[in-house]
Amino acid sequence: MDSRIYGGSPTILFFVLLVSATGVRSALPKNLVSRSTLPSSGSGQINSNSVLVALLDSHYTELAELVEKALLLQNLEDAVGRHNVTIFAPRNEALERDLDPEFKRFLLEPRNLKSLQTLILFHVIPSRISSDSWPISESARHRTLAADHVHLSGGSAAKQVDIAAVVYPDAVIRPDGVIHGIERLLVPRSVQEDFNRRRTLAPAPAPGPGSGKHWFDGESQVKDFIQTLLLYGGYNELADILVNLTSLATEMGHLVSEGYVLTVLAPNDEAMAKLTADQLSEPGAPEQIVYYHLIPEYQTEESMYNAVRRFGKVRYDTLRLPHKVVAREADGSVKFGQGQGSAYLFDPDIYTDGRISVQGIDAVLFPPEEETPAAVAPAAVRNTVKAAKPRRGKLFELGCQMLGALGQRARFTSCQ
Repeated sequence: MDSRIYGGSPTILFFVLLVSATGVRSALPKNLVSRSTLPSSGSGQINSNSVLVALLDSHYTELAELVEKALLLQNLEDAVGRHNVTIFAPRNEALERDLDPEFKRFLLEPRNLKSLQTLILFHVIPSRISSDSWPISESARHRTLAADHVHLSGGSAAKQVDIAAVVYPDAVIRPDGVIHGIERLLVPRSVQEDFNRRRTLAPAPAPGPGSGKHWFDGESQVKDFIQTLLLYGGYNELADILVNLTSLATEMGHLVSEGYVLTVLAPNDEAMAKLTADQLSEPGAPEQIVYYHLIPEYQTEESMYNAVRRFGKVRYDTLRLPHKVVAREADGSVKFGQGQGSAYLFDPDIYTDGRISVQGIDAVLFPPEEETPAAVAPAAVRNTVKAAKPRRGKLFELGCQMLGALGQRARFTSCQ
């Protein structure tokens, strides 16, 4: 008997199709089922008519630049995808000329990224508030994307956001939001408190070695500045030497805990790559190189530049006793060392917390005494020194092993 169905009741057929469709739908991923309900252009990207795109293309260039530096584009895209937004955009002059230079420098330091993000999100409300829906009689309190609140007041007369006047209401209107131009930057209390804590940190008096008094958590501060080096980019080699190849990070932490202050002249990766195997072959060579880049004073780019402008040439003590490093003004910047072994202050104030200051330079510095003999040595002496096989220390052996693991050992004759 043939069991295939060639026809049948329409009611039964409809029931079968309904059950099948329900089963297929329940088997689909939830995000696939709900995707059709999302307002999307189908490209997976934000609409070109979005208020966020309008902000980036508007004349509020200073705010747009801060949004990019704060790495907030994805966060704002997500916010615009969920709901309308209202953005309060400060005038360019408010960020370019009127802002306290010290506060702006604080915001742009990599270690203060969280404060910068909070500041930007404090200017965004996750709802649409156009000028015609502005509160008239009493001020209204609105939650921002920074999880803090701003107060809108003024009504049809002089509109205000907290203490900032709205100078261009409805400056940009888009289907998913609106931008109001305001006269000044809005600073949430949490960011102001972070800035005040950083600013009031002062170098502490050194109680002297062996006093047994630990004033600060030096280990955490050293870890913080090394993390900042990695986040800043271009200083991975120095960070690796401090943490992995030597115990210098621990030593620096002990010094800071005792109350000492340090300025680190940090050669960038390009400069560190020029070091030869011979320069690193002797036991303790990496430590001695780094010691010459540690100044037992707290100096910023501004303080060093002012000093060389005033005195012409300044000699700073280093932790590689008794050697000093010479600084002078050159090309509107600070230049360390002399002759071919000199280095420019390349990345100023990478890290400054009142006790540790990190200044990026574009070359590795050596004491002048170490450069002179090589320059005047007879050819025979130079050849003899070059031919001599360097004595290997434990640190150098470790370096060769690491090079071998990376397949680079053959590039360095000293590792053969």
